[in-house]
Amino acid sequence: MPIYEYNCEKCGKFEFLHGVGEGALALCPKCGSPVRRLVPSRMGIAFHGSGFYVTDHRSEDYKREARKDGESSSSAS
Repeated sequence: MPIYEYNCEKCGKFEFLHGVGEGALALCPKCGSPVRRLVPSRMGIAFHGSGFYVTDHRSEDYKREARKDGESSSSAS
């Protein structure tokens, strides 16, 4: 569910959580005055989990095997 920021003439800025398929607010839920939806100035990005890139957070076993493979391929040339 998206969160939008609005500006009320009387109450000031507030955030509103929209449900799926809901349209933009026209009136303030607190006082009933007209509201204007604000354009977001920046977006925050948060990455969750054990790593974003394939090469991030490799196990020590994987690193050892990769070193062995690298050494064997360079000595074979």
